[in-house]
Amino acid sequence: MSDEIKTASLEEPESQNFIHQFIMEDIAEGGRCAGMQVHTRFPPEPNGYLHIGHCKALTIDFGTAEKFGGICNLRMDDTNPTKEDEEFVDAIKEDIHWLGFDWGDRFFYGSDYFEEDYRQAELLIQKGLAYVCQLSPEEFKEYRGGVGIPARSPWRDRPIEESLDLFRRMRAGEFPDGAMTLRAKIDLASGNFNMRDPVIYRINHLPHHRHGNKWCIYPMYDFAHPIQDALEGITHSLCSLEFEAHRPLYNWVIENCDLPSSPRQIEFARLGINYTVMSKRKLRRLVEEGRVAGWDDPRMPTLCGLRRRGYTPRSIRNFCERIGVAKAANVVEYAFLEHCLREDLNDHAQRVMAVLRPIRLTVTNYPEGQSETFEVENNPNDPAAGMRKVTFSRNLYVEAEDFMEVPVPKYKRLYPGGPECRLKGAYLIRCTGCVKDEAGRVVEILAEYDPDSKGGNPADGRKVKGATIHWVDAVTAVDAQVRLYDNLFADENPDGGDKDFLDCLNPGSLEVLEGCKLEASLADAQSADRFQFLRLGYFCADSKDSKPGALVFNRAVSLKDGFKPGK
Repeated sequence: MSDEIKTASLEEPESQNFIHQFIMEDIAEGGRCAGMQVHTRFPPEPNGYLHIGHCKALTIDFGTAEKFGGICNLRMDDTNPTKEDEEFVDAIKEDIHWLGFDWGDRFFYGSDYFEEDYRQAELLIQKGLAYVCQLSPEEFKEYRGGVGIPARSPWRDRPIEESLDLFRRMRAGEFPDGAMTLRAKIDLASGNFNMRDPVIYRINHLPHHRHGNKWCIYPMYDFAHPIQDALEGITHSLCSLEFEAHRPLYNWVIENCDLPSSPRQIEFARLGINYTVMSKRKLRRLVEEGRVAGWDDPRMPTLCGLRRRGYTPRSIRNFCERIGVAKAANVVEYAFLEHCLREDLNDHAQRVMAVLRPIRLTVTNYPEGQSETFEVENNPNDPAAGMRKVTFSRNLYVEAEDFMEVPVPKYKRLYPGGPECRLKGAYLIRCTGCVKDEAGRVVEILAEYDPDSKGGNPADGRKVKGATIHWVDAVTAVDAQVRLYDNLFADENPDGGDKDFLDCLNPGSLEVLEGCKLEASLADAQSADRFQFLRLGYFCADSKDSKPGALVFNRAVSLKDGFKPGK
């Protein structure tokens, strides 16, 4: 693992979550994975982009393998042809590599195993453990039974040869969608409804993104997944908590199919974050209805959106490590994700000056046409970051909020006759007045500087009562558009209750500022660079829209940290 993506140490550096404990027990006791290298897999469905919830899962899958000196496969779960696309496959690979994980030569598709899935299904039929059922979807629901009431199927005792013939004809495309299914023969009276003769194959005449029209029957996930795990030699199949009730079916498939190994399924709770939705279906709706500007919109919880906004691999992996692995569903504060980003960027982001809502400031006693250069630290937390040069002249830009013609009580910034203020790293100035336009709006601040206060400190050591103000030289400043992002949803729980999550959208989730003034060092900023705009937050150049001469910066996170560790 490179230094760039090492995770922060936890309070207990060698803390063991329950998954690690199970694996250690398996290693110590032998059993189903005796003598085998710990081998996990990450099986995303390629019908959308990875989001922060998937990131939690993949850090568990890849991270667990790393911890035990094992390996982790990347397998696309493409057994359902609906909305699967190679665009998503490529994006998933890019996101995982960006986080710092690698699968080596162990990249697979679930559809690689279609022939083997089919062979195993035929073997189950021949063993009398599967049958072709002709219940319609409506009849299937009607015959499903209830608590204490067994399910029913008039086709359960169909002769083996008849089921085998019909299954082969299903594959040949003789029947329409929904006409037949293949069901495992387990227990129609089971208290676990997943074991009530579950469907393991269904007819679907949609073309597959890799196989075209070769197949018109597709295995269900609960049937295909354990087969895929066993064929790849997976020792521990780590999955989210909703599959806990499916574990008996997972084990049934492993026990009754002709497979080379016996993986163990272990479940963990999904990641929930407030002010966020994690449903891929809902995220897709946001994109398709134009509520956001694509899957990589910086307000989206997708990894490509977080990356574009300015999040770093280190911050996301730290977040996933530090929230731990839970057995019960929980909701994590979005503020903690922001906290992890601030921690990382505070150590590594270059400090620069930018003025987002500029107003002109003229230093009236500074010589016209003169300019000088100051050297300032790139990052006071990192001595190796070095120094950079910023220019100073008679004409500057400062934030409009740093001036009030008639100040409120205790205002310590610029106002006529007010206290001396520091221009960050340059000189002390005192406001002497302002210039207004015909409408009475202030368009220019007038000030005088103290020539003996170079570096922002008075030569006589007197105490400065005014604030320190950031600024940009008007002569060398570059223009930029700056996008300020907030939570996409105004409701802490947009998924809760009977409300439509779209009604919870935050109308103030994006504010676009034009004509911002940035110091000249940002003219060639790259999207991979991270900056702290002094007093304003952490920013990066937009990976899509920012170009030389037309800069666009996204605010990744503000400087203010509302999260208190340990709360």
